[in-house]
Amino acid sequence: MMANTASTPALSIRGLEVTYDHFRALKGVSLDIAPRESFGLVGESGSGKSTLLRAVAGLAPVSAGTIALDGQTLGNRRDKEFYRRVQMVFQDPYGSLHPRHTVDRLLREPLDIHGVSDGENRINRALDEVGLGSGFRFRYPHQLSGGQRQRVAIARALIVEPSILLLDEPTSALDASVQAEVLNLLEQIRRDRALTFVMVSHDLAVVTHMCDRLMVMQDGAEVEQLTSPELAERRVTKDYTVNLLRASEGFTRRQSA
Repeated sequence: MMANTASTPALSIRGLEVTYDHFRALKGVSLDIAPRESFGLVGESGSGKSTLLRAVAGLAPVSAGTIALDGQTLGNRRDKEFYRRVQMVFQDPYGSLHPRHTVDRLLREPLDIHGVSDGENRINRALDEVGLGSGFRFRYPHQLSGGQRQRVAIARALIVEPSILLLDEPTSALDASVQAEVLNLLEQIRRDRALTFVMVSHDLAVVTHMCDRLMVMQDGAEVEQLTSPELAERRVTKDYTVNLLRASEGFTRRQSA
């Protein structure tokens, strides 16, 4: 069920611009995401969806516009309190985990950064929550499967108890057989913790399943915003979205042939 959008948005973006060496990667994007809502960003490669997520996280150079968290406008630099409230899960679980650190150290590091006590219990609880258990604490990333590494990355994001998760293609680097498990895990965690999700995905089926609403993007700009039922029922208004749906359906048919 979609969150009540009448309350103060968990995340509000107005006229957001990101420029790299005179290239406008984002062009005046605006959106509101309600508390406990799951919001999707879709579009072809280069559409600006991951850039938008990185701009929110403070990892992309914002040249114009504003980003507000729970009604408070953010500055150009993110402080520790921001990263306590907002965490990001990246596409590549191997690249986002230090290869020479054990799972225990990977999970303990954010606790130390934020001065959080009760680390022992939090680590065990986080591993249990993502379906791994304490037996994985002293393994290294290379000793884990792709799905297990992504579960560790999710546990690391959750361990400081954020209110918003930014998910950048969180399952696209995983085998198809593992993707559904991780997506179901994320959905269960969102419900249990009443989290707000912002999810980037090229997979329209994933977004329809996981998200309440979504924004279709092209060339760094908004094409349209839709609810997931509108997308599922093909009630779209823009030609670009129609073509995106057709391309997605064609890919699915070829894959299943």
